[in-house]
Amino acid sequence: MIIKILITISISVAVYLVIALVMIASQRPADLPERDGLDFSKAMASLYEEPAGAGFERARFKARDGRELTFTHVRTDGAEALPLVVMLHGSGWYGGQFDALAWALRDVAEVKALTLRGHGAARGQRGDIAYIGQFEDDIADLIGETERKVILLGHSSGGGLAVRFAGGAHGHLADGVILLAPFLKYNAPTTKPNSGGWAFALTRRIIGLSMLNAVGIQALDGLTAIQFNMPAAVLDGPMGGFATTAYSWRLNQSYAPRADYLADVAKLPRFLLIAGADDEAFDATGYAPLMSGVSDKGRYEVVDGAAHLDIVDHARTEALIREYLSEF
Repeated sequence: MIIKILITISISVAVYLVIALVMIASQRPADLPERDGLDFSKAMASLYEEPAGAGFERARFKARDGRELTFTHVRTDGAEALPLVVMLHGSGWYGGQFDALAWALRDVAEVKALTLRGHGAARGQRGDIAYIGQFEDDIADLIGETERKVILLGHSSGGGLAVRFAGGAHGHLADGVILLAPFLKYNAPTTKPNSGGWAFALTRRIIGLSMLNAVGIQALDGLTAIQFNMPAAVLDGPMGGFATTAYSWRLNQSYAPRADYLADVAKLPRFLLIAGADDEAFDATGYAPLMSGVSDKGRYEVVDGAAHLDIVDHARTEALIREYLSEF
C-alpha cells in the first residue's frame, strides 16, 4: 500500500514538473510587432540637457554583494537638514529620467535617483538580477544608516517597487512615499491591457516558472518573462544604450508588489499618489477607490493633460511634491 502511494506521488510530481517545463519551453522571446505604446517624446527631450551646476553629479555606491551601482545625486548646502528622496525609475529606463525633477527639488530635498541593477548602461546582467528581492536590498543599502526622513519616489514600475519595499523587510526605512502612476499588478483594476501596449508578458512561460517556484525550483528564474515595446526612436537615438527591452522572471517579480498587492499597499506610510488623466497604461481615477479600501494614509491627485511618462516632469507634479515634502 505504501509503495503504491509513493508511486502515485512520484508520478504526480513528475507530471507536474513536465507540465511546468512544457509551458516554459512552449514560449520564447520574439520580435514585437510595430504598434502604438508609450509616448517617449517629452521624456526623451528632458534628457538631452543635463543640469549644469554645483550639486549635480553621477555617483556610485557599493551594494552588499560588492557591486557598484550608479545614482544621480543632487544636493545643496544644508542638505543634511532636508529629507532624503530616493527616486526609482520605471521599467525599461534608468535613473536619468529624473534629472529635471531632481534638480528642481534641490532646495527642498537631497535626491538620490537610483539606476536599478540590470538597467541603464549596466555592466554584467542586463534585464536580470541575482535573486528575487535584490532591488529592495539595493535600496536599503543606498539609504544606509540615517536619522533623516527618507521618502521613496517611484514612477510606474518604480512606484510598484516602492509599494513592495514598504511591505517588505526594509519597509521601516521609508517615512513617506510618492507614487507617480504606479504599477500595482497585472491583474489590478488600474492596469490597462498590456499596460497600454507597452508590456508583453510571456504568459505560458510565466505560469511554468510560477509552478517551479511554488515547489522551490529556481534554476530557471533567469529566463526572459516579459518584453517591452520600446520605440525605435528611442533605441536608435543617443539614449538607446540606456534602454532595457526585456526582463527575467526574477527581476520582473522583484519590480512589483507581491501577489497580494493590497497587503503591501496597506503597509505604506503616509503617501502621495499622482497620475495623469491621459495615462496610456493605467486608469488614473481607479487608484483612490482601490487603495483607500486598505489604507487611509493616501492622497490622490489626477493631473489633466498628462500622460504616463510626462507626469514626471509636469509642473503640477512638482508643486504637489513640494507641498508633500513640506510636511516632513
